[in-house]
Amino acid sequence: MPESSWVDLEQDSATGIETVRAHFQGHAYDPHWHDSYLVGVTEQGLQQFTCRHSRHRSTPGRLILIEPGEVHDGHAPEEDGFTYSMLYLDPDWLDRSLREQHGVAPTERYPGFSATLADDPRLSRTILTAFSALRQQPWRIMRDTALDQLIEGLVPHLGAVPQSTDHPRLPAAALRARDYLHAHVEQDISLEALAVASGVNRYRLSRAFKQAFGIAPHAYLVQLRLNHARRRLAAGETPVTVASQLGFADQSHLGRWFRRAYGVTPADYRQRCRGG
Repeated sequence: MPESSWVDLEQDSATGIETVRAHFQGHAYDPHWHDSYLVGVTEQGLQQFTCRHSRHRSTPGRLILIEPGEVHDGHAPEEDGFTYSMLYLDPDWLDRSLREQHGVAPTERYPGFSATLADDPRLSRTILTAFSALRQQPWRIMRDTALDQLIEGLVPHLGAVPQSTDHPRLPAAALRARDYLHAHVEQDISLEALAVASGVNRYRLSRAFKQAFGIAPHAYLVQLRLNHARRRLAAGETPVTVASQLGFADQSHLGRWFRRAYGVTPADYRQRCRGG
């Protein structure tokens, strides 16, 4: 990450929501995914990224809405880079908030966003207000109100997730492979073992998996381990322990991958989440 780029991150202990404000010039981050909903606003510059197999360009004031598991990258095509503010919403928290606020369950648990980019000035202001409240507002009632307004503003942007129209056997194999990776995230998994668990040969599996999820199985496993690392670090585990438990060669190996994906080191992320 260039010296001119920076990431400012905090985690709210009551809700688990992460507030991230960052500035990038040039390459921002490699393709990766999160297990949270990402809801944010481009503040300055041109923010370019690929998501849902399409290239997007966000300008100041535009909303960025990314679902858990959606692979995306980041790049600043212009010299002055871009700045954004982002909320990382835990799926369980979002689901619970939607149910409580509207009195009925949504049509699907963990709904999807109808679009990755959107123009909604009111919601943009609401996101920035919620961001500020989580960072600076000492009164719990004011923070709760800001989050309630955030949920209300998100509702019009929630919709069905586009479904694949590919041959049914291939997505099924990719889903089985994904489930196997989740179940064995701490193990040294071979592609051959993954193919056996999926019911197709390794070459068809690699093609199907990338078609379904946007990245190859090995890259997905790296991101899965990084997401587990985030949760464990936020809970207070040390980088050296997390690295050894999640199959990284050592702490520096975890650190290289972590910084490429999130722009901060594991130790820095742990400290920020612990209020240090």
